[in-house]
Amino acid sequence: MTRTRGWGGAAPASDEEAAARILSAAKAAIDRDGDVNIADIARAVGVTRQTVYRYFPSTDALLIAAAMDSASGFLDHLAEHLAEITDPATAIVEGVAYTLESLPDDPYMRLLLSPERTGAFSASVTSDTALALSRSMLRRYNVDWAAAGFTDSDLDDVSEHMLRTLQSFVIDPGRPPRVGKDLRDYLHRWDGAAIEHRRSGPSAESRRRRP
Repeated sequence: MTRTRGWGGAAPASDEEAAARILSAAKAAIDRDGDVNIADIARAVGVTRQTVYRYFPSTDALLIAAAMDSASGFLDHLAEHLAEITDPATAIVEGVAYTLESLPDDPYMRLLLSPERTGAFSASVTSDTALALSRSMLRRYNVDWAAAGFTDSDLDDVSEHMLRTLQSFVIDPGRPPRVGKDLRDYLHRWDGAAIEHRRSGPSAESRRRRP
């Protein structure tokens, strides 16, 4: 239950509304200042820092929540970018490459990817929220996954693999970093080849059922 004191004199009706108010203040701060400060967020919402920590246990947790909450706009741009790609392997490769190239320009993800917060990104990359975001990304591709032989279990595996690939490149882009055609060629040789192989192989579900 939410506390009745504070909140600028208008207490939220539920914990969900309380968290949403804090998240909204955090996103406004990121849009305005490019950063998040718990004390400033608490002041903007009209509560103590301890109250903010009840809903978001750390600055990283609040930042991750803000980034995830703002992901829909990025997913729209990604879907538009991939609209003409119907081949599963090509879509996966371009989706990962485009995401890697776009993340540094996103104010929320730029904060997450700063050196002092790389650990927070690593810890969250296979969270339920991140996996749901990745699955949503795949569903927006202009690919007929069922016709290509991919089951829901396969797509869960692909979602996880995409996140792990992104995590690896974020933590260590390479020396020198792969970009442009070089990045796409590399991804196609390994990730794309696995997707192409899956189209003629057993599904993830049948693999799991093997003794």
